[in-house]
Amino acid sequence: MQAGGKLNLGQVAPLVEHLIRNEAGGIFVCGSTGEFSSLTSEERRMTAEAFVDAAGGRVPVIIHVGHNSLEESRRLAAHAQQIGADAIAAAPPSYDRPASIELLVKSLQQITLGAPDLSFYYYHIPRMTGVYLDMLEFLRYGGERLPSLAGIKYTQPTVHEFQLCAEHERGRFEILFGTDEMLLSGLCAGATGAVGSTYNFAAPVYRRIVEAFADGNLPEARRWQAAAARMIDVINRHRSQPGFKAVMNLIGIDCGPNRLPLDSLKADEIEILRSDLDQIGFFGWIQANEERTFAC
Repeated sequence: MQAGGKLNLGQVAPLVEHLIRNEAGGIFVCGSTGEFSSLTSEERRMTAEAFVDAAGGRVPVIIHVGHNSLEESRRLAAHAQQIGADAIAAAPPSYDRPASIELLVKSLQQITLGAPDLSFYYYHIPRMTGVYLDMLEFLRYGGERLPSLAGIKYTQPTVHEFQLCAEHERGRFEILFGTDEMLLSGLCAGATGAVGSTYNFAAPVYRRIVEAFADGNLPEARRWQAAAARMIDVINRHRSQPGFKAVMNLIGIDCGPNRLPLDSLKADEIEILRSDLDQIGFFGWIQANEERTFAC
């Protein structure tokens, strides 16, 4: 965002280069961190185009097209297919919420009609949408009725259900883990990919978790997961999403202010956030080639 609240699409390319430099395996556009619910549909289309162009096919781009209007969501899906996105995702309508798996799948069918050639991920984030439905049952029912269903962006700390989904039909669907402070738990439960807010500025920390887990070094993986949890705890004390955006500014990727109804951190709050992060060693952790040390 610019200072006045308008989109600052000129910052998309530097952000994409930062993500690729930090070995992001893909980019999820217009999700919660991207303040999609505060954007107009036209702004969302402009944002999607900017990210697809900046990525240039180097990493997959998933466009979130969820909307309270299913027709508007379908149009956003069609646009994502038109501009060359690799996949789409959608959270369910959250004002008039689908009350059953059947109604949820019927709603998603309307959305995916707009982009029949793109893989589709259901965005499961019940804390924000209020849609607390059984995701294993969703895969059983939706897997037969949503031809493009590729998986779930699973943003919920119920690791037991996540594991059941990941193992469903011998791993037929890609269940992307979406709770950053529990990534190691997700890996233990079978996660092969993850999407999260803090990967934008702390990807090296999470890479170390993944690498240590793959090497069978659980003590090392736990140490880095604890570091991530401490980092998130600090930022959550600074109002979560506005804090995430402020951290991006602190690492040199100016994402500007938040848009109402969110309130941006003020200058003095940002300095306190900087100090709190410095005390736990954050600015050393996020250097990809930095010596791997921890602050006490």
